[in-house]
Amino acid sequence: MLHKITPAQILLVIMCCIFLGSCNTKTEEQIAQEEWQDSIAQLPHLDQILAIDTLRIITMYGPISYFSYKDNDMGFEYELAKRLCLDLGVEPKLIIAPDEESMIKMLNNGEGDLIAYRLPKTAENRQKVMFTQQEYKTEQVIVQCKSDSTVKDVLDLSGKDIVVIPNSIYSDRIQDLNNEIGGGINILYAADSLTVDDLIAQTAIKEINMTVANNDIAKLNSTYFKNLDSNLSITFQQSSAWAVAKEDSSLCNYINEWADNLQERIYYSAIYRKYFSRSKYFESQGYVSIPGSSQISPYDDLFRIYAKIPKWDWRLLAAVAYKESNFNPDAISWAGACGIMQLMPNTAKSLGLTEADFHEPELNIRAAATYIRNLERLFPTVTPTEEKAKFVLAAYNCGPGHVFDARALAKKYGKNPDIWFDNVETYMKLKSEPEYYSDKVCNHGYCRGSETTTYVSVIIQKYHEYLLWAKP
Repeated sequence: MLHKITPAQILLVIMCCIFLGSCNTKTEEQIAQEEWQDSIAQLPHLDQILAIDTLRIITMYGPISYFSYKDNDMGFEYELAKRLCLDLGVEPKLIIAPDEESMIKMLNNGEGDLIAYRLPKTAENRQKVMFTQQEYKTEQVIVQCKSDSTVKDVLDLSGKDIVVIPNSIYSDRIQDLNNEIGGGINILYAADSLTVDDLIAQTAIKEINMTVANNDIAKLNSTYFKNLDSNLSITFQQSSAWAVAKEDSSLCNYINEWADNLQERIYYSAIYRKYFSRSKYFESQGYVSIPGSSQISPYDDLFRIYAKIPKWDWRLLAAVAYKESNFNPDAISWAGACGIMQLMPNTAKSLGLTEADFHEPELNIRAAATYIRNLERLFPTVTPTEEKAKFVLAAYNCGPGHVFDARALAKKYGKNPDIWFDNVETYMKLKSEPEYYSDKVCNHGYCRGSETTTYVSVIIQKYHEYLLWAKP
Protein backbone atom coordinates (compact mmCIF):
# COMPACT_ATOMS: atom_id res chain seq x y z
CA MET A 1 0.00 0.00 0.00
CA LEU A 2 1.29 3.46 -0.93
CA HIS A 3 1.41 6.05 1.84
CA LYS A 4 0.38 9.60 1.13
CA ILE A 5 3.15 12.17 1.70
CA THR A 6 1.95 14.99 3.93
CA PRO A 7 2.83 18.69 3.40
CA ALA A 8 4.85 18.62 6.64
CA GLN A 9 7.02 15.80 5.29
CA ILE A 10 7.61 17.66 2.02
CA LEU A 11 8.64 20.76 4.00
CA LEU A 12 11.04 18.67 6.08
CA VAL A 13 12.71 17.26 2.94
CA ILE A 14 13.09 20.75 1.47
CA MET A 15 14.64 22.08 4.69
CA CYS A 16 17.12 19.16 4.83
CA CYS A 17 18.17 19.79 1.23
CA ILE A 18 18.70 23.47 1.98
CA PHE A 19 20.71 22.60 5.12
CA LEU A 20 22.89 20.04 3.33
CA GLY A 21 23.45 22.44 0.48
CA SER A 22 24.55 25.16 2.85
CA CYS A 23 26.93 22.73 4.58
CA ASN A 24 28.63 21.97 1.27
CA THR A 25 28.90 25.61 0.27
CA LYS A 26 32.29 27.03 1.21
CA THR A 27 32.64 30.61 2.25
CA GLU A 28 34.99 32.95 0.42
CA GLU A 29 37.18 32.95 3.51
CA GLN A 30 37.42 29.12 3.51
CA ILE A 31 38.26 29.06 -0.18
CA ALA A 32 40.92 31.73 0.28
CA GLN A 33 42.40 29.81 3.21
CA GLU A 34 42.62 26.60 1.17
CA GLU A 35 44.20 28.43 -1.77
CA TRP A 36 46.73 30.02 0.58
CA GLN A 37 47.58 26.62 2.07
CA ASP A 38 47.96 25.14 -1.42
CA SER A 39 50.29 27.96 -2.44
CA ILE A 40 52.34 27.52 0.75
CA ALA A 41 52.70 23.81 0.04
CA GLN A 42 54.39 24.63 -3.29
CA LEU A 43 57.18 26.62 -1.59
CA PRO A 44 60.54 25.23 -0.42
CA HIS A 45 60.28 24.07 3.19
CA LEU A 46 62.23 27.02 4.60
CA ASP A 47 59.85 29.44 2.89
CA GLN A 48 56.90 27.49 4.29
CA ILE A 49 58.32 27.92 7.80
CA LEU A 50 58.72 31.66 7.22
CA ALA A 51 55.20 31.93 5.81
CA ILE A 52 53.53 30.29 8.81
CA ASP A 53 55.94 32.04 11.22
CA THR A 54 56.64 28.83 13.16
CA LEU A 55 59.51 26.34 13.43
CA ARG A 56 58.37 23.03 14.89
CA ILE A 57 61.19 21.71 17.04
CA ILE A 58 61.31 18.02 17.93
CA THR A 59 63.39 17.04 20.94
CA MET A 60 63.51 14.74 23.97
CA TYR A 61 63.73 15.32 27.68
CA GLY A 62 67.25 15.17 29.07
CA PRO A 63 69.85 17.10 31.10
CA ILE A 64 71.38 18.65 27.97
CA SER A 65 68.49 18.76 25.49
CA TYR A 66 65.40 20.01 27.35
CA PHE A 67 63.96 20.03 30.88
CA SER A 68 61.80 22.06 33.21
CA TYR A 69 63.46 23.71 36.21
CA LYS A 70 61.46 25.79 38.69
CA ASP A 71 58.67 25.87 36.08
CA ASN A 72 61.01 27.34 33.46
CA ASP A 73 61.93 25.65 30.17
CA MET A 74 65.66 25.05 29.98
CA GLY A 75 68.31 22.97 28.23
CA PHE A 76 71.34 23.66 26.05
CA GLU A 77 69.79 22.39 22.79
CA TYR A 78 66.47 24.05 23.63
CA GLU A 79 68.03 27.47 24.19
CA LEU A 80 70.17 27.15 21.06
CA ALA A 81 67.09 26.21 19.01
CA LYS A 82 65.23 29.21 20.44
CA ARG A 83 68.11 31.41 19.29
CA LEU A 84 67.88 29.88 15.81
CA CYS A 85 64.18 30.82 15.75
CA LEU A 86 65.01 34.37 16.85
CA ASP A 87 67.57 34.75 14.08
CA LEU A 88 65.19 33.20 11.56
CA GLY A 89 62.38 35.49 12.71
CA VAL A 90 59.85 32.79 13.59
CA GLU A 91 58.22 31.41 16.73
CA PRO A 92 59.35 28.06 18.20
CA LYS A 93 56.86 25.26 18.73
CA LEU A 94 58.23 22.47 20.91
CA ILE A 95 57.30 18.83 20.30
CA ILE A 96 58.50 16.25 22.87
CA ALA A 97 59.18 12.72 21.65
CA PRO A 98 59.61 9.67 23.92
CA ASP A 99 62.67 8.25 22.13
CA GLU A 100 65.02 8.71 19.16
CA GLU A 101 63.03 6.42 16.87
CA SER A 102 59.89 8.46 17.50
CA MET A 103 61.73 11.71 16.77
CA ILE A 104 62.78 10.41 13.36
CA LYS A 105 59.29 9.13 12.63
CA MET A 106 57.72 12.48 13.59
CA LEU A 107 60.18 14.33 11.37
CA ASN A 108 59.55 12.14 8.34
CA ASN A 109 55.77 12.22 8.87
CA GLY A 110 55.84 16.00 8.65
CA GLU A 111 54.89 16.51 12.31
CA GLY A 112 57.98 18.65 12.91
CA ASP A 113 60.67 20.56 11.02
CA LEU A 114 63.86 20.07 13.02
CA ILE A 115 65.28 17.55 15.48
CA ALA A 116 67.14 19.75 17.99
CA TYR A 117 68.81 16.90 19.81
CA ARG A 118 72.18 15.17 19.70
CA LEU A 119 71.04 12.41 17.37
CA PRO A 120 73.78 9.81 16.72
CA LYS A 121 75.11 9.94 13.15
CA THR A 122 74.92 6.19 12.62
CA ALA A 123 74.78 4.61 9.17
CA GLU A 124 71.15 3.67 9.82
CA ASN A 125 70.15 7.20 10.84
CA ARG A 126 71.94 8.69 7.81
CA GLN A 127 69.53 6.74 5.62
CA LYS A 128 66.53 8.30 7.39
CA VAL A 129 67.43 11.96 7.98
CA MET A 130 69.68 14.76 6.77
CA PHE A 131 72.19 15.82 9.43
CA THR A 132 73.34 19.39 9.90
CA GLN A 133 77.04 20.19 9.92
CA GLN A 134 77.18 21.32 13.55
CA GLU A 135 78.56 18.18 15.23
CA TYR A 136 79.03 16.97 18.78
CA LYS A 137 81.50 14.29 19.82
CA THR A 138 80.31 11.78 22.42
CA GLU A 139 82.41 9.17 24.22
CA GLN A 140 82.38 7.26 27.48
CA VAL A 141 84.92 8.44 30.05
CA ILE A 142 86.23 7.46 33.45
CA VAL A 143 85.06 9.93 36.10
CA GLN A 144 87.47 10.27 39.01
CA CYS A 145 88.80 12.89 41.39
CA LYS A 146 91.68 15.14 40.43
CA SER A 147 94.81 14.13 42.31
CA ASP A 148 98.44 13.13 41.84
CA SER A 149 97.25 9.53 41.37
CA THR A 150 94.65 10.30 38.68
CA VAL A 151 94.59 7.42 36.18
CA LYS A 152 95.63 8.58 32.71
CA ASP A 153 95.92 5.29 30.82
CA VAL A 154 93.35 2.50 30.49
CA LEU A 155 96.02 -0.08 31.33
CA ASP A 156 96.36 1.52 34.76
CA LEU A 157 92.71 0.73 35.53
CA SER A 158 93.79 -2.78 36.48
CA GLY A 159 93.41 -3.16 40.24
CA LYS A 160 91.00 -0.22 40.48
CA ASP A 161 87.41 -0.28 41.77
CA ILE A 162 84.92 1.10 39.25
CA VAL A 163 81.24 1.42 40.21
CA VAL A 164 78.69 1.36 37.39
CA ILE A 165 74.94 1.09 36.90
CA PRO A 166 74.11 -2.59 36.26
CA ASN A 167 72.75 -3.60 32.83
CA SER A 168 73.72 -0.27 31.27
CA ILE A 169 75.89 0.85 28.35
CA TYR A 170 78.50 1.74 30.96
CA SER A 171 78.60 -1.69 32.57
CA ASP A 172 78.75 -3.31 29.12
CA ARG A 173 81.69 -1.16 28.07
CA ILE A 174 83.70 -1.59 31.27
CA GLN A 175 83.28 -5.37 31.02
CA ASP A 176 84.54 -5.31 27.43
CA LEU A 177 87.43 -3.06 28.42
CA ASN A 178 88.35 -5.41 31.26
CA ASN A 179 88.58 -8.26 28.75
CA GLU A 180 90.62 -6.11 26.36
CA ILE A 181 93.31 -5.31 28.94
CA GLY A 182 93.45 -8.88 30.25
CA GLY A 183 91.36 -8.44 33.39
CA GLY A 184 92.11 -6.90 36.75
CA ILE A 185 89.43 -4.19 36.92
CA ASN A 186 87.25 -4.66 39.98
CA ILE A 187 83.79 -3.92 38.57
CA LEU A 188 81.22 -3.07 41.25
CA TYR A 189 77.51 -2.59 40.64
CA ALA A 190 75.45 0.20 42.16
CA ALA A 191 72.11 -0.30 43.85
CA ASP A 192 69.07 -0.06 41.59
CA SER A 193 67.99 3.16 43.30
CA LEU A 194 71.19 5.01 42.31
CA THR A 195 71.63 7.01 39.12
CA VAL A 196 74.63 8.08 37.05
CA ASP A 197 74.42 11.52 38.69
CA ASP A 198 74.47 9.83 42.11
CA LEU A 199 77.62 7.87 41.24
CA ILE A 200 79.36 10.98 39.96
CA ALA A 201 78.44 12.79 43.18
CA GLN A 202 79.74 9.86 45.25
CA THR A 203 82.97 10.00 43.27
CA ALA A 204 83.31 13.72 43.96
CA ILE A 205 82.94 13.26 47.71
CA LYS A 206 85.19 10.18 47.58
CA GLU A 207 82.63 7.65 48.69
CA ILE A 208 83.61 5.60 45.65
CA ASN A 209 86.82 5.54 43.64
CA MET A 210 85.52 6.13 40.12
CA THR A 211 82.62 5.57 37.73
CA VAL A 212 81.79 5.79 34.01
CA ALA A 213 79.65 8.33 32.16
CA ASN A 214 79.29 10.03 28.79
CA ASN A 215 81.71 12.93 28.44
CA ASP A 216 78.95 15.55 28.07
CA ILE A 217 77.19 14.33 31.23
CA ALA A 218 80.53 14.30 33.06
CA LYS A 219 81.27 17.86 31.89
CA LEU A 220 77.87 19.05 33.04
CA ASN A 221 78.44 17.46 36.45
CA SER A 222 81.80 19.17 36.74
CA THR A 223 79.86 22.42 37.19
CA TYR A 224 78.52 20.93 40.44
CA PHE A 225 81.83 19.43 41.60
CA LYS A 226 85.11 21.19 40.83
CA ASN A 227 87.34 18.29 41.75
CA LEU A 228 86.25 15.91 38.99
CA ASP A 229 88.47 14.62 36.19
CA SER A 230 86.90 13.08 33.07
CA ASN A 231 89.79 13.14 30.59
CA LEU A 232 90.30 9.39 30.25
CA SER A 233 88.24 8.09 27.33
CA ILE A 234 87.36 4.39 27.11
CA THR A 235 85.46 4.40 23.78
CA PHE A 236 85.87 5.79 20.31
CA GLN A 237 84.14 9.10 19.68
CA GLN A 238 80.68 9.02 18.17
CA SER A 239 79.38 11.99 16.19
CA SER A 240 75.90 13.39 16.72
CA ALA A 241 74.06 16.40 15.32
CA TRP A 242 70.71 18.07 14.72
CA ALA A 243 68.71 16.75 11.78
CA VAL A 244 66.04 17.68 9.24
CA ALA A 245 63.99 15.60 6.82
CA LYS A 246 65.99 13.74 4.19
CA GLU A 247 65.10 16.04 1.28
CA ASP A 248 64.89 19.28 3.26
CA SER A 249 67.96 20.97 1.80
CA SER A 250 66.60 24.52 2.13
CA LEU A 251 66.31 24.36 5.94
CA CYS A 252 69.51 22.35 6.28
CA ASN A 253 71.47 24.88 4.22
CA TYR A 254 70.15 27.75 6.34
CA ILE A 255 71.11 26.00 9.59
CA ASN A 256 74.57 25.17 8.24
CA GLU A 257 75.16 28.81 7.29
CA TRP A 258 73.77 29.94 10.67
CA ALA A 259 76.06 27.51 12.47
CA ASP A 260 79.21 28.72 10.69
CA ASN A 261 81.49 30.22 13.36
CA LEU A 262 78.67 29.67 15.87
CA GLN A 263 81.12 29.04 18.70
CA GLU A 264 82.60 32.50 18.20
CA ARG A 265 79.31 34.28 18.82
CA ILE A 266 78.60 35.90 22.16
CA TYR A 267 75.19 34.31 22.67
CA TYR A 268 76.56 30.82 22.00
CA SER A 269 79.31 31.38 24.59
CA ALA A 270 76.72 32.57 27.11
CA ILE A 271 74.51 29.51 26.58
CA TYR A 272 77.50 27.14 26.71
CA ARG A 273 78.87 28.67 29.92
CA LYS A 274 75.44 28.48 31.52
CA TYR A 275 75.27 24.70 31.18
CA PHE A 276 78.87 23.48 30.94
CA SER A 277 81.10 26.02 32.67
CA ARG A 278 79.32 28.12 35.25
CA SER A 279 79.34 26.76 38.78
CA LYS A 280 75.90 25.72 39.99
CA TYR A 281 76.76 26.82 43.51
CA PHE A 282 77.77 30.18 44.91
CA GLU A 283 81.47 30.88 45.25
CA SER A 284 81.19 33.07 48.35
CA GLN A 285 80.24 31.79 51.78
CA GLY A 286 77.92 34.73 52.37
CA TYR A 287 76.91 35.57 55.92
CA VAL A 288 78.43 33.45 58.68
CA SER A 289 76.60 33.21 62.00
CA ILE A 290 78.51 34.66 64.95
CA PRO A 291 79.56 31.94 67.44
CA GLY A 292 77.68 32.24 70.71
CA SER A 293 75.07 34.51 69.15
CA SER A 294 71.42 33.62 68.77
CA GLN A 295 71.30 35.54 65.49
CA ILE A 296 71.08 33.44 62.33
CA SER A 297 71.39 36.30 59.82
CA PRO A 298 70.95 40.07 59.47
CA TYR A 299 67.41 39.36 58.24
CA ASP A 300 66.03 37.41 61.20
CA ASP A 301 63.34 39.99 61.95
CA LEU A 302 62.10 39.78 58.35
CA PHE A 303 61.98 35.98 58.57
CA ARG A 304 59.97 36.28 61.81
CA ILE A 305 57.45 38.61 60.14
CA TYR A 306 56.95 36.82 56.84
CA ALA A 307 57.14 33.21 58.03
CA LYS A 308 53.65 33.88 59.37
CA ILE A 309 52.32 33.90 55.78
CA PRO A 310 52.72 30.12 55.35
CA LYS A 311 52.56 29.65 59.15
CA TRP A 312 56.10 28.28 59.28
CA ASP A 313 58.62 28.50 62.07
CA TRP A 314 60.77 31.47 61.05
CA ARG A 315 63.91 29.38 61.46
CA LEU A 316 62.75 27.05 58.68
CA LEU A 317 62.35 30.03 56.34
CA ALA A 318 65.83 31.17 57.38
CA ALA A 319 67.18 27.71 56.58
CA VAL A 320 65.80 28.07 53.02
CA ALA A 321 67.63 31.39 52.62
CA TYR A 322 70.82 29.79 53.96
CA LYS A 323 70.68 27.04 51.35
CA GLU A 324 69.54 29.28 48.52
CA SER A 325 71.97 32.19 48.79
CA ASN A 326 73.92 32.08 52.06
CA PHE A 327 71.84 35.16 52.97
CA ASN A 328 73.27 37.12 50.03
CA PRO A 329 70.58 39.47 48.62
CA ASP A 330 72.67 40.16 45.51
CA ALA A 331 73.02 36.52 44.49
CA ILE A 332 72.10 35.42 40.95
CA SER A 333 72.17 31.71 40.13
CA TRP A 334 73.29 30.01 36.92
CA ALA A 335 69.59 29.65 35.99
CA GLY A 336 68.81 33.33 36.66
CA ALA A 337 67.20 33.00 40.12
CA CYS A 338 67.59 36.24 42.07
CA GLY A 339 67.98 37.55 45.58
CA ILE A 340 68.20 36.14 49.06
CA MET A 341 65.44 33.57 48.41
CA GLN A 342 66.50 32.88 44.80
CA LEU A 343 63.19 33.43 43.07
CA MET A 344 63.08 32.90 39.32
CA PRO A 345 62.19 36.15 37.51
CA ASN A 346 58.88 34.81 36.17
CA THR A 347 57.87 33.61 39.63
CA ALA A 348 58.88 36.90 41.25
CA LYS A 349 56.91 38.92 38.69
CA SER A 350 53.84 36.73 39.19
CA LEU A 351 54.04 37.62 42.90
CA GLY A 352 54.06 41.34 42.20
CA LEU A 353 57.78 42.12 42.12
CA THR A 354 59.44 44.25 39.47
CA GLU A 355 63.02 43.72 38.33
CA ALA A 356 64.02 46.59 40.61
CA ASP A 357 62.59 44.63 43.56
CA PHE A 358 64.38 41.31 42.95
CA HIS A 359 67.31 42.05 45.26
CA GLU A 360 65.44 43.95 47.96
CA PRO A 361 65.65 41.55 50.96
CA GLU A 362 62.26 42.35 52.47
CA LEU A 363 60.36 42.18 49.17
CA ASN A 364 62.18 39.02 48.13
CA ILE A 365 61.50 37.28 51.46
CA ARG A 366 57.84 38.33 51.47
CA ALA A 367 57.34 37.07 47.91
CA ALA A 368 59.07 33.77 48.72
CA ALA A 369 56.86 33.28 51.79
CA THR A 370 53.78 33.88 49.63
CA TYR A 371 55.05 31.41 47.05
CA ILE A 372 55.64 28.82 49.79
CA ARG A 373 52.06 29.27 51.00
CA ASN A 374 50.85 28.73 47.44
CA LEU A 375 52.92 25.56 47.13
CA GLU A 376 51.51 24.22 50.40
CA ARG A 377 48.04 24.26 48.88
CA LEU A 378 49.20 21.80 46.22
CA PHE A 379 49.70 19.04 48.80
CA PRO A 380 46.46 18.92 50.84
CA THR A 381 46.79 15.23 51.75
CA VAL A 382 50.28 15.55 53.25
CA THR A 383 50.44 16.02 57.03
CA PRO A 384 51.82 16.97 59.55
CA THR A 385 53.32 20.42 58.93
CA GLU A 386 56.99 19.39 58.80
CA GLU A 387 56.21 16.49 56.45
CA LYS A 388 54.36 18.85 54.13
CA ALA A 389 57.32 21.23 54.33
CA LYS A 390 59.55 18.58 52.73
CA PHE A 391 57.26 18.40 49.70
CA VAL A 392 57.05 22.19 49.54
CA LEU A 393 60.84 22.49 49.71
CA ALA A 394 61.23 19.99 46.88
CA ALA A 395 58.71 21.93 44.79
CA TYR A 396 60.46 25.21 45.63
CA ASN A 397 63.74 23.71 44.39
CA CYS A 398 62.76 22.03 41.13
CA GLY A 399 59.12 22.95 40.47
CA PRO A 400 55.90 21.28 41.69
CA GLY A 401 55.43 19.23 38.50
CA HIS A 402 58.44 17.06 39.25
CA VAL A 403 57.16 16.43 42.77
CA PHE A 404 53.81 15.35 41.33
CA ASP A 405 55.68 12.93 39.05
CA ALA A 406 57.71 11.51 41.94
CA ARG A 407 54.52 10.99 43.97
CA ALA A 408 52.90 9.21 41.01
CA LEU A 409 55.94 6.94 40.68
CA ALA A 410 55.93 6.23 44.41
CA LYS A 411 52.27 5.22 44.26
CA LYS A 412 52.88 3.05 41.19
CA TYR A 413 55.69 1.15 42.90
CA GLY A 414 53.85 0.61 46.18
CA LYS A 415 55.31 3.46 48.24
CA ASN A 416 53.42 6.13 50.19
CA PRO A 417 52.96 9.29 48.06
CA ASP A 418 52.40 11.37 51.23
CA ILE A 419 55.70 10.51 52.93
CA TRP A 420 58.97 12.04 51.75
CA PHE A 421 61.97 10.14 53.15
CA ASP A 422 62.42 6.63 51.70
CA ASN A 423 59.20 7.00 49.71
CA VAL A 424 58.70 9.93 47.33
CA GLU A 425 62.35 10.90 47.88
CA THR A 426 63.47 7.61 46.28
CA TYR A 427 61.58 8.31 43.07
CA MET A 428 62.58 11.95 42.98
CA LYS A 429 66.19 10.74 42.71
CA LEU A 430 65.24 8.35 39.92
CA LYS A 431 63.70 11.16 37.85
CA SER A 432 67.10 11.69 36.23
CA GLU A 433 66.85 8.24 34.60
CA PRO A 434 64.95 7.81 31.28
CA GLU A 435 63.27 4.62 32.52
CA TYR A 436 61.48 6.67 35.18
CA TYR A 437 60.97 10.16 33.75
CA SER A 438 59.62 8.57 30.55
CA ASP A 439 57.09 6.53 32.52
CA LYS A 440 53.47 7.11 31.49
CA VAL A 441 52.61 8.39 34.99
CA CYS A 442 55.12 11.25 34.58
CA ASN A 443 54.22 14.47 32.80
CA HIS A 444 57.23 16.71 33.39
CA GLY A 445 60.24 14.78 32.10
CA TYR A 446 63.85 14.90 33.29
CA CYS A 447 64.81 16.31 36.67
CA ARG A 448 68.14 16.30 38.47
CA GLY A 449 66.42 14.61 41.37
CA SER A 450 69.49 13.97 43.50
CA GLU A 451 70.00 17.72 43.76
CA THR A 452 66.45 18.17 45.01
CA THR A 453 66.65 15.40 47.61
CA THR A 454 69.95 16.81 48.91
CA TYR A 455 68.37 20.27 49.02
CA VAL A 456 65.50 19.05 51.20
CA SER A 457 67.83 17.13 53.55
CA VAL A 458 70.23 20.07 53.98
CA ILE A 459 67.43 22.51 54.82
CA ILE A 460 65.72 20.18 57.28
CA GLN A 461 69.05 19.49 58.98
CA LYS A 462 69.92 23.19 59.13
CA TYR A 463 66.45 23.97 60.52
CA HIS A 464 66.94 21.51 63.38
CA GLU A 465 70.35 23.04 64.09
CA TYR A 466 68.75 26.49 64.29
CA LEU A 467 66.10 25.16 66.67
CA LEU A 468 68.85 24.30 69.18
CA TRP A 469 70.30 27.79 69.55
CA ALA A 470 68.27 30.45 67.71
CA LYS A 471 65.52 32.01 69.82
CA PRO A 472 61.88 31.60 68.64
